[in-house]
Amino acid sequence: MGIGLALAILGAALAIGLAGSGSAIGVGIAGETGSGVITEDPKKFGKILLLQALPGTQGIYGFLAGFWVMMKLNLLATPIQISPQVGLQILFACLPIAIAGFISGIYQGRVASAGCGLVAKKEEETGKAIIFAAMVETYAVLGLLATILLLNGIQVG
Repeated sequence: MGIGLALAILGAALAIGLAGSGSAIGVGIAGETGSGVITEDPKKFGKILLLQALPGTQGIYGFLAGFWVMMKLNLLATPIQISPQVGLQILFACLPIAIAGFISGIYQGRVASAGCGLVAKKEEETGKAIIFAAMVETYAVLGLLATILLLNGIQVG
């Protein structure tokens, strides 16, 4: 394996690993609070589960970006050999979702956790709690979009 391919794989790994880590942390934060709410009122499980699941999307976005790199380089068959410069381009193209996914996953978990508190006190305000958490999602989506656009602009063949 050449250095170019190694750099590209590093980019895919960072996209998957960092975005997935942010999701894991965020889902954990929301789950901790949600568990407390469910202890008091098990009927709120569905609403709390939705809030807990929201930070998990960043991991999906990171996986999509990593998979995009795998398909672009034919990593599931005979990989395309690329120069170190192209490898660096792919590595840098993966950074928007890696960084945005990691940070927004954590903060979305914090917002979702606060939303669990809102649902605990005023169940009828669940929609507002979801909207607050979804606002953080915007930046993960923008990170994924930037990564996809950058990857599409890189010539590998």
